[in-house]
Amino acid sequence: MRTLATRFACSAYIALRLPARAIVPAALAFVVVTSSQVHAQATTGRLVGRVIDAKSGLGLSNATITIVGTTNGGMSGLEGRYFIARVPVGTLTIMVRYIGYESKTVTGLIMPTSGALEQDITLNQATMTLTAISVTASAEKGSVSKALDEQRTSNAIVNSTTAEQIQRSPDSDAGQALKRVSGVTLQDGKNPQVRGLGERYTQTSLNGARVPSPDPEKKVVPLDMFPAALLDAITTSKTFTPDQPGDFAGALVDIRTKDFPGRRSFGISLGSGANGLATGRRILSAPTTGQEWLGFAGSARDLPGALRNAGTLRSVQPGAETNTLLRSMRNSWSPNLSNGAPNGSVGLSFGGEDQVLGRRLGYVSSLSYSLTQEVRDHEVLNVPQADGSGGAKALSSFEGQTGRSSTLWGGLLNLSTWLGSKGRLTLSNTYNRTSDNEAQELSGNSEEYATTINTSRLSFVERSVLSNQLRGEHIIGTRHNITWSATRSEVSRDEPDRADLNYWQQSGGLQWKGGANDATRTFSALNERDLAGALNYKVQLGEAQDRLFKLGAFSRKLDRISDVRSYDVVNLKLDAPQLKLDAKQLFDGRYTAGADTNFLIRPSTFGGEYTANERLNAGYAMIELPFGQRIKVITGARIERANIEVRSVTAQGLDTVTKLDNTDVLPSIALTYTMNERQNLRFSASQTLSRPEYRELSPVAYLAIGGSNEERGNPGLKRALVQNYDVRWEMYPNSGEVVSFGVFAKRFDSPIERVFQATTGKPQIGFTNAKSATNYGVELDVRKDLGGLARSLRAFSMFSNVTLMRSRIQIDDALTAATNPNRAMVGQAPFVANAGLTYTNYAGSLNASLLYNVVGKRITIAGVQPLPDTYERPRNVVDFALQFPVLGSLTGRLTAQNLLDAKYSEYTGNLVRRSYNMGRVIGAGLSFKP
Repeated sequence: MRTLATRFACSAYIALRLPARAIVPAALAFVVVTSSQVHAQATTGRLVGRVIDAKSGLGLSNATITIVGTTNGGMSGLEGRYFIARVPVGTLTIMVRYIGYESKTVTGLIMPTSGALEQDITLNQATMTLTAISVTASAEKGSVSKALDEQRTSNAIVNSTTAEQIQRSPDSDAGQALKRVSGVTLQDGKNPQVRGLGERYTQTSLNGARVPSPDPEKKVVPLDMFPAALLDAITTSKTFTPDQPGDFAGALVDIRTKDFPGRRSFGISLGSGANGLATGRRILSAPTTGQEWLGFAGSARDLPGALRNAGTLRSVQPGAETNTLLRSMRNSWSPNLSNGAPNGSVGLSFGGEDQVLGRRLGYVSSLSYSLTQEVRDHEVLNVPQADGSGGAKALSSFEGQTGRSSTLWGGLLNLSTWLGSKGRLTLSNTYNRTSDNEAQELSGNSEEYATTINTSRLSFVERSVLSNQLRGEHIIGTRHNITWSATRSEVSRDEPDRADLNYWQQSGGLQWKGGANDATRTFSALNERDLAGALNYKVQLGEAQDRLFKLGAFSRKLDRISDVRSYDVVNLKLDAPQLKLDAKQLFDGRYTAGADTNFLIRPSTFGGEYTANERLNAGYAMIELPFGQRIKVITGARIERANIEVRSVTAQGLDTVTKLDNTDVLPSIALTYTMNERQNLRFSASQTLSRPEYRELSPVAYLAIGGSNEERGNPGLKRALVQNYDVRWEMYPNSGEVVSFGVFAKRFDSPIERVFQATTGKPQIGFTNAKSATNYGVELDVRKDLGGLARSLRAFSMFSNVTLMRSRIQIDDALTAATNPNRAMVGQAPFVANAGLTYTNYAGSLNASLLYNVVGKRITIAGVQPLPDTYERPRNVVDFALQFPVLGSLTGRLTAQNLLDAKYSEYTGNLVRRSYNMGRVIGAGLSFKP
């Protein structure tokens, strides 16, 4: 029989080669096969956990753990983890010893008949007189709050959100959970912005590995792609250390999926819900085809082979060939009206740690699926033009509705095996998929064309993220530690067969005019593959755990292909009575028979393709040194060399190549002053950078959000450099409590801005390097149990965080005559505030949370003379969640989101550019976890 190592290597290879659609079924099958080999133990169990330095939060290897009254015991290994087998079922006491630390005895532990017990132990460094302390198991478990302990012991300024906190909120994905963090906001409900900085300044990683973006316009990863049910924690690092990637200034968001439980676990959850503006009401809906409820577009949406082979269509003439091309497209142009469906979700999870072929194998598998009905009701869209007095008026005004059916599902399979007590291999596999089937219909007046226009759009967007990572962690001797990783990521974003249609008011009623952009079909696809490897070495200097030297290397190879093919159908011969027919009749084949010459098909002015290649190599060195008992310094530098090449071909055949080649040294220093065991004072200074997004380097034209303005990239962009400075005081009065106050400042050299650019026609949206910018602000974060105020309030806790910010930018671009030369940076809000009140009963079985969020007025598009800036107005958002016991291991859940149904609104000057309501969402569910 093959050894476990061989089987593990084979599993890794298979996982790396599996197609995306097969990952989750294979994951579940592997777990079932693995668990079937496990032998149950009825009279003994396993004791597992970590031995942790109470001050630094670091794991202590080589600590001795003994079951009191027996000869059974063991030693801690990597990350302070320990494992003791054949522990008798019942009550037990353990003793933990480690040289230089106070010994600790933990009493009142109970080994369950289920066969596994998890118990972490914290040790304090010894004073001059060695002592031993004794605590109960309940006291030891309650001594540390996971999220705040990670924040307290971190080398950087971080905020963490754990699975427990997410579970107590109505949040269904990583984006919704992240917006509760101090200084974090979301653009379009999915793209994170930290400290008021635009989304370009925030990077996302999954289990420590960068995640490519499935968005053709952005490098930032939409966080709505990660179901909350798959998450263990979200850590937001706001300051840079050399062992982190250097291309961020706002924050590095690390999404960690579920970790390995110490004992066998299983869970299932079911949920349903309703949107007050959609469920059961007549709303717009898009036609469906194929397995779209699973997020996969049907084959009927594929770009027809005849159209693909026709290339630029320059040689295609009206007649038989044109008619063949038109008949090859799906005859689906207009939205339907249907009853809004209820929301639904289901989740499954299974995990544990068992002996397999004589080795310990940890495993966790999870699958989550949700289907939601969304709506943008009372939707208003205005295309702005200058009013001659520094403001804006509507060039065109539209009102209507958008209906959307969204699917989100994801699965993970994580496997881990120990190589003795000094090494571990981990294979992490994650696959997430989302789709939005959207129908939009707007009607209004166009001052530009002096008529009424009815415009509609059908769009199906599917996105996927696949990540496979193999990691190794090894302790060599007593002081040396090596970690390595190999990561393969793939993303895709397809928008197959989008249909845009315009009907114009003519004498006698609405009719299809048949000009450019009046009937357009668009087929777009994006695929990206990312291969990365990292090697890190750490050595302990002397006997102290907090004297460390680290160095490492990182390499990434990225390849992206984005292809957008857009086609206009133009009328040549149809007369007014025929043009009054609806599109389904116009294009059902009656006017495209034989050699009829009623239509012409030609490439739209929008569209084109680009390929992006990035090669990044980096190395770093850093040292962590204490000075006395209270001061710790972390300093070092990272060197990054990035080669980026973007090749573009526009719809008009213009071929361009853009290249960036930069080598940057990114120094960093961080100092932590421990005022006492409950208070820290932190200082940090560093330099980071921000590179242009690939789409921003491509001159290929496309329609911006709302479809009202042309947007195109700028091949002349260069990377921006950022100097970062932070000071924060933090206090941890009791377990689970924190009070912190911070001040930050940033200076940008050549920041990239999204701006209106002056043209002879409609304003275009483009990108430019500003000369410089500054950003500074303060952060206040409070999390407090209210029992200290009154005994009757001991079941309540509250949190609040407020960030106040200010930025100023200097524009120096002849094509960008800024309307406001002293404006804030694009995306920067003057304030962000979160608040929450939580009730938890003594047993912990009943809890309720009331949550509030508001973001200040922020610029979304910078104005260019004579247009003013476009900005998003604040929205007050209130959410509620309740969890309660039902029967045994069955738990109920009620949620309410967007209780105020606050209107989303964007203004250009005093003109509403875009606004809509999204409705209140009520949900209910059950979960079973024995």
